[in-house]
Amino acid sequence: MPISWNEIRHNAVAFSKDWAGVAREEAEAKSFWDAFFNVFGIKRKLIASFEEPVKNLKGNWSYIDLFWKGVLLVEHKTRGKSLEKAYSQAIDYIQALKTEGRDDECPRYVIVSDFAKIALHDFEGDESTEFTLDEFYRCVDYFAFIPGYKQHKLDVEDPINIRAVELLGELHDAMKDGGYSGHDLERFLVRVLFCLFAEDTGLFERNAFTLFIENHTKPDGSDLGVQLARLFQVLNTPTERRQKNLLEELADMPYVNGDLFAESLPFADLNRDMRNRLLACCRFDWSRISPAVFGSLFQSVMEPKERRQVGAHYTSERDILKLVRSLFLDDLREQFDKIKGYKDKTQLTAFHKKLGELKFLDPACGCGNFLVVTYRELRLLEIDVLKVLHGEQAALDIHHFSLVDVDAMYGIEINEFPARIAEVALWLVDHQMNQRLSEAFGQYFVRLPLKKSATIRNANALRIDWKEVLPPERCSYVMGNPPFVGKKEQSAEQKGDHGLVWKGTQNAATLDYVTCWHRLVAEYIRGTNVSVAFVSTNSICQGEQVSILWNFLLRNCQIKLHFAHRTFAWVSEARGKAHVHCIIVGFGNGDVPLKRIFDYEVDPQTPSISIVRNISPYLVEGGDLTIPTRNDRLCNVAPEMNKGSEVTDDGHLLLNDMERETLLRETPAMVPYVRPFTGGKEFINKLFRWCLWLKDAPPDIVRKSQFVVDRLNKVQEFRRKSPKQRTIELADFPGLFGENRQPATPYLLVPKVSSERRKYLPIGFLDPTTIVSGSALVVPDATRFHFSILSSRMHMAWMRQVCGRMKSDYQYSVGIVYNNYPWPESPTPKQKADVEAKAQAVLDARAAHAEACLADLYDPLTMPANLTKAHADLDRAVDACYRAKPFDSDRERVEFLFALYEKLTAPLTARLKEPKRGRKRK
Repeated sequence: MPISWNEIRHNAVAFSKDWAGVAREEAEAKSFWDAFFNVFGIKRKLIASFEEPVKNLKGNWSYIDLFWKGVLLVEHKTRGKSLEKAYSQAIDYIQALKTEGRDDECPRYVIVSDFAKIALHDFEGDESTEFTLDEFYRCVDYFAFIPGYKQHKLDVEDPINIRAVELLGELHDAMKDGGYSGHDLERFLVRVLFCLFAEDTGLFERNAFTLFIENHTKPDGSDLGVQLARLFQVLNTPTERRQKNLLEELADMPYVNGDLFAESLPFADLNRDMRNRLLACCRFDWSRISPAVFGSLFQSVMEPKERRQVGAHYTSERDILKLVRSLFLDDLREQFDKIKGYKDKTQLTAFHKKLGELKFLDPACGCGNFLVVTYRELRLLEIDVLKVLHGEQAALDIHHFSLVDVDAMYGIEINEFPARIAEVALWLVDHQMNQRLSEAFGQYFVRLPLKKSATIRNANALRIDWKEVLPPERCSYVMGNPPFVGKKEQSAEQKGDHGLVWKGTQNAATLDYVTCWHRLVAEYIRGTNVSVAFVSTNSICQGEQVSILWNFLLRNCQIKLHFAHRTFAWVSEARGKAHVHCIIVGFGNGDVPLKRIFDYEVDPQTPSISIVRNISPYLVEGGDLTIPTRNDRLCNVAPEMNKGSEVTDDGHLLLNDMERETLLRETPAMVPYVRPFTGGKEFINKLFRWCLWLKDAPPDIVRKSQFVVDRLNKVQEFRRKSPKQRTIELADFPGLFGENRQPATPYLLVPKVSSERRKYLPIGFLDPTTIVSGSALVVPDATRFHFSILSSRMHMAWMRQVCGRMKSDYQYSVGIVYNNYPWPESPTPKQKADVEAKAQAVLDARAAHAEACLADLYDPLTMPANLTKAHADLDRAVDACYRAKPFDSDRERVEFLFALYEKLTAPLTARLKEPKRGRKRK
């Protein structure tokens, strides 16, 4: 009987260590291949011979380096020689065998090697693999034919194929439809996932789980549930306490412990389809599984509606590492690099001890992606430390080397299934790291039975005390990716959570759900040195949320921002990838000397990094100021901006082209009282609508039109049914708009909502005869200078930073964007004239494309060259009104504007802080 696969893995590590990286002569090939076969517990001379003679096509004798009849042919070369030539030579030998009539001796496998590399070719499977010798222990599965283990063809498309995840999700759905659901199903699938991983990575004997299903369950799946229950029970039983008459395959299974298999689950009644789905999962190679796959697994088995509601956004490893590196990993690596060269290892030993004492909390951990990646990176750093401390000495006992274990990881998760996935994921990545440690020191290291585990609390993080999970004085870092759920998307339960967390805070109902974690963590870390980083939607650093959230954190909790990743595109590893724009904000209770801003404006893949003195809540360099909603304008140079008029008519005062024509045929006298009607959407897309504007219409003309009378009756009926008292009162005036804010003079129209894709805000002048709706904003009596500033890149940079969002589109507001905007302090008459001339050039460029709408003209893909140039000229002219030195980026513009805003608001702030003086007594 062949030796266990765990022993083979152990031997493979030692073989790689002994033979890799050392120059060898061809004369040593025999020793090399004898040692190679010893890895599998087989004496080479019993099955294969060296220098097997074969007559080549020219009739001369040649000699095969190593030959195992019917199975394997090996051709070995000196280090550095071509493996392709060696392979060609092997093919010639096989042809020669056939020529001699020795077809039955022709091998299925060919191996070629030069001591440094090994290439294996499987003629039946039509597969080849090549690797360096120090990677042999990872690739040892390919040589399962040597000790006689059954081969399973793996999906070659991707070792971490998402299809495997989907298959497990399909198994979930099939079992759920069959009536096996809820907690029992979730725990069952977590155990299955562990077994799939364990048999591919050496925790179990190779293919032990798959072979147990194939050999000991019926093809129709009728006994599969019972047999899996037996297996789970065995995995939870110490070997010395197991029954003596167990199946050999079960008796050989290791004791796992860790409570993973402790709970007794009801038997699952499965069928042929479910068994086939499970076996299909077994066909995939889970040995190189990425931690991010666990997020994909979770998403694939959840209902799409539930997934959106819970806000389970699974971040890719790339984005997780942005947080992990910025929060702690880069600093730890820097510390290690400084001390690793010291002859005295005292500091390095202390550093290693420090790594073993770190504790991490993810209070919205989902299926543990952040904890898994954190643990992996911490273990990799520890392995580097151990290599320096112990010099990769293979003779040392490594079982007590590692001080970092999974019990350093803490999490809180509201749903049970992802909480259990998180626990298992950490065990699995722990095993991966143990394999890496084995590789480094030439010993096989495995932690079984499981003695330590992560602490993953299955609870609502917004309704429990985090200190009960991990006391803050023991915590080192808090991190994660709390749910992205906007105000309107929150369930009743989530609104209850939100109200509980933000109780007593004015205007807090505006805040996104994710801000609940920001408030709770600020209170959790109060008075400690714990550092925090959360991934969030960028909405919490834009618009009206900023002053509500960050005023509380900065002033009430003394939070300081330590680093920030400005807006980047979030990437999910799961199918149906959602598109979300995210930020990462790192902060703590105390200040740090060096603060970093990561900006993705130029290169979405490689950010520029700036070292700054302070990071503002808008994630630019600046003070800890927030932009409040204000009713008056910061700069008097700006004319007043208002909303357009509200109709409040249920559509009955509005007309399309056909309805207008019908009305005017019936009553031509109504022509002056049918006005063009526009809003933000209509203005941008050149859509034509009309409205009944009866403000000064003579009653006799109105009564002559049955069309108008019918419409007024419907408006009156609609308003009388309203729950709002003011709207009911408006029913007495059915011919008037609910709120009339129509300018009496020419005005500038600014859409309230505009696409985030546009480089500029599409605004324009209109005559007062065109009635504007509440979906747009108006600036009466605006000049070309005002048009210039509001059309500029400078103003756009400000708007992008402080405005709110409707979905991903910009939502312009009077109170935050316009009234707070810092206009140029003192442009010269020449500068103003230049700006106005450039503004006219923009208007002229538009006019040259009279048939196109503004949506066409300002689409980044179709914007005409003359308009692009005109805007670029205008940008330079506007920038010059602020300062002589050109701006290199929009972020630089925003930082300048914030500094100017702070300067302009400083006198007001000082006045507000002055104590009131009492009247002097005579």
